[in-house]
Amino acid sequence: MAGQNTAPGRKRPPVKGKPATGPSRSSGTGAYELLLARIENGDLPAGTRLREAELAQRFSLSRTPIREAMKRLEQQGLITHEPHHGGVVTSLNYNQIAELYLLREVLEGTAARLAAQHASDVEITLLQEMLEQDQTLTSTPTELAKTNRAFHQQIRDAGRNGFLAQALETLRLSLALLPGTTLGAPSRGAASVREHAQIVERIAARDPDGAEQAARQHIRNAFKTRIQLLQKRLPS
Repeated sequence: MAGQNTAPGRKRPPVKGKPATGPSRSSGTGAYELLLARIENGDLPAGTRLREAELAQRFSLSRTPIREAMKRLEQQGLITHEPHHGGVVTSLNYNQIAELYLLREVLEGTAARLAAQHASDVEITLLQEMLEQDQTLTSTPTELAKTNRAFHQQIRDAGRNGFLAQALETLRLSLALLPGTTLGAPSRGAASVREHAQIVERIAARDPDGAEQAARQHIRNAFKTRIQLLQKRLPS
């Protein structure tokens, strides 16, 4: 009957027309995704001191989800606990950056090799369409960086290897600590899109060796640009 109370111990049926949404910002997961996004886009750059109370006020959250998020980020190496300072966004030295790019070259190369072997025709068409879109974004590094991540993720997914995908996702978290994007360097955006085109060409040709080599060269070029950007930051 309308208005009748639900029997004790019995759960109310779900309300129709209200599909489940993603994690709330007030949850630990929501706060984690929020802080990770701020680290990735440079809003919380390496070396930034993180205080629970300040972050809670800044993002209109309680301290509990912030604390949970910071603990998770610390476990992943994105936050370092320093004596007398507390949580600080981790800074990478030159050797660590070089190690990251070497590992990325191996993993991205393998992903492209597997994509050349396993990608469906639909997935190849999707990669080609993504390239067309990226050609219009070469003068907007921030937007190109977003589509760049999507492009590499699509290659990863087309490779059909869950363990490789997991390794690349873990690597992506560490790459979030790097300042800015190499796509902002002069001419790098257009060059990156051309390199992507070479990778897709080899995947479409079902050429695993060629796809891997093109992907490895792409990452080597990105590392070279990263070094050049780091050198510009050094005091004269």
